[in-house]
Amino acid sequence: MLNALLDRSLPLPGAPGARCLDATHDTWHSLAQDVAASGSRLLALWTDRTTQRASVLAAYLCDRAVLVVQLRLPDGVTSYPSIADVFPAAARMQRAAADLTGIASRDPDSRPWLRHAAWPGSYLPLAASAGNSAPAGTPPADQYPFVRVSGDGVHEIPVGPVHAGIIEPGHFRFSIVGEKVLKLEERLGYVHKGIEQLFARTKLVDGHRLAARVSGDSAVAFSWAYCQALEGMSGATVPERARWLRALALETERIANHLGDLGALGNDAGFAFGLAQFSRLKELWLRQLEVALGQRYLLDFVIPGGVSRDAERDQLLDLVRCARTIAAEASGIRTIYDEHAGVRDRFVGAGTVAPELAKRLGLIGLAGRASGQDGDLRVDLPCDPYTKLDTRKFGREEGDVAARVAVRFDELLESLRLVGAIVRQLPKGERRVGVGVAAAGSAGIGLVEGWRGPVMIALSAGSDGYVARCHPHDPSWQNWPVLEHAVIGNIVPDFPLINKSFNLSYSGHDL
Repeated sequence: MLNALLDRSLPLPGAPGARCLDATHDTWHSLAQDVAASGSRLLALWTDRTTQRASVLAAYLCDRAVLVVQLRLPDGVTSYPSIADVFPAAARMQRAAADLTGIASRDPDSRPWLRHAAWPGSYLPLAASAGNSAPAGTPPADQYPFVRVSGDGVHEIPVGPVHAGIIEPGHFRFSIVGEKVLKLEERLGYVHKGIEQLFARTKLVDGHRLAARVSGDSAVAFSWAYCQALEGMSGATVPERARWLRALALETERIANHLGDLGALGNDAGFAFGLAQFSRLKELWLRQLEVALGQRYLLDFVIPGGVSRDAERDQLLDLVRCARTIAAEASGIRTIYDEHAGVRDRFVGAGTVAPELAKRLGLIGLAGRASGQDGDLRVDLPCDPYTKLDTRKFGREEGDVAARVAVRFDELLESLRLVGAIVRQLPKGERRVGVGVAAAGSAGIGLVEGWRGPVMIALSAGSDGYVARCHPHDPSWQNWPVLEHAVIGNIVPDFPLINKSFNLSYSGHDL
């Protein structure tokens, strides 16, 4: 059935294997069922109301393809069949879309997701008729109906949305008996940045800078996905050297995040030595990265047509030497983590997501690979130069904190290896080409495997070289709901450790 759908679809500019297919009101839900039956996964769902005729779009990650299905609603119609019964991860995406455009699914759960008290319920930030500014004044806070758990000895612990230090806001409502968690319900989106509305005021050639700031720890992934979509729409051919430098930047971003997380996970397990050592290694890496590529965090490195700066051979060789040093030290610390009784006691069996549950809920990326879901775009749907890099995939079946830590170690060491492979094979040539103006009404998809998982940009061009609609999607949308299941049966004090083992993005979710 999936092959039949792909045969009916048309090529879509941008990501390798991107296809598009129109659906009708009667086939929207059945198409989702056909995709699910093939073993494919929901990648993203969003709505478009930049014209008077509204649309609902869903991107599905299939075998060797990404299929974007579009449902164009008749004039005056702003509802559509829910697919949350097929793909549970769609539920929050549908609720967020309703907050932003007023196009609502017919799912029974119609609670607001992003809006909070940021704007009145009657205001639709991404609807063509809504204008560019919200009404004046602060609307009253809505009374969000959390799902209650009742019974003898059951009580609630509300945590957040304000957290200690610089942690981003999110509310976690625990229902517990004693210290055992019976249920966790999340509520996110407290600092609504208006990213998608900002895109509509941005020129196409400048949108990569905003994309890089959707979730700053995934700046390279988001900016590359944006540029991939734009370059496909405009027909630009990125120089080979620039493609390899982009891959280098993506792997350095993965390394920095894994180093930080491995230290934090040690600290959450009461092992401060791990935090100290990985913090030291991360700082060494960021300093060397600034010398080689010009920034500690590469927010403005990937640009339309290539990269913002070249790299000197000697500086890249120093980066490779640093990678080798970190690989040797990280391997030694891994042995300590594996053999330390206290750390193993905290990691093993905590926050387990069985492979069957992971598949049903759509867990993706690094967390998915630790629960038997082996998808990795660098291998499954590679763009250049990953077609030439022989990237290895890593996974586990246990699905607990220990498994997610093990996958992090494996992927850290693989990325450190890839840095050396990229520098050895780095071709000579230009670092950038000009990018022409994308035709008004054209659309494209960018898709890159970030360190958390697949990052997607859905882009369409407006008039005068501006963005008409840009929807950025972080894999945290799929994985936040799974965290609610991962903590069930665990004790409350283990939540910070379990949460950190996923380390999902608040910012990438708060559009």
